Amino acid sequence: MSAKPCALVVDDEPAILRFLKPALEVNNYEVSSASTVTDAVKRIAADAPDIVLLDLGLADGDGKEVIRQVRAWSDVPIIVLSAREREIEKIDSLDLGADDYVNKPFNVGELMARMRAAMRHRLQRKSEPATLAVGGIEIDAVRRRVSRDGVELKLTPKEYELLAFLVRHAGRVVTHRQILAAVWGPAHTSDTQYLRVYIGQLRQKIEPRADEPQIILTEPGIGYRIGATDELK
Repeated sequence: MSAKPCALVVDDEPAILRFLKPALEVNNYEVSSASTVTDAVKRIAADAPDIVLLDLGLADGDGKEVIRQVRAWSDVPIIVLSAREREIEKIDSLDLGADDYVNKPFNVGELMARMRAAMRHRLQRKSEPATLAVGGIEIDAVRRRVSRDGVELKLTPKEYELLAFLVRHAGRVVTHRQILAAVWGPAHTSDTQYLRVYIGQLRQKIEPRADEPQIILTEPGIGYRIGATDELK
């Protein structure tokens, strides 16, 4: 498991996926794919990717239909990658809610920069900072990377989400139910033992001494909090 951001590539040309997959992976993305409008919408709903790279010419319809459907319930960044050069295609895609439009063929470096920009803009829309830091721990919310004193830590996706949630609420007590609902969903608000296991795993990775935690502090019978600045060593 990895805490890398996930990019969903929606394209019915296998050659495009063969080209994009290694380029994305070397830039620290997990990659999944879909080749139809129907499959793309299902995957976005089920997997909640961090960004979508969307071709407009799909086997079962126009890729703009993906934008139309997904924008009814998700603000996931969507970048259109298309060989269609007519200005109206770009206008329609952006009006439907695409974050950017890149013509094929494209430069990989430029595409990566546009992806980072789209993900930053999403965080800004949600009023979340792109970088979070406390007690020597730094979270890059765009790249989903965590480091302690400059050394990158390897977290699973759920460990990352749990830590990011706690750090966003640094200095405040968050209850077991609040954490479980935010990270695992409303159906898991009673799974406190499950939460304790993940807190233990996180402490092993981020605390100088897991048996004497200084960063993730326990509030007995209530929940957890990130230690205030004057409590952190």
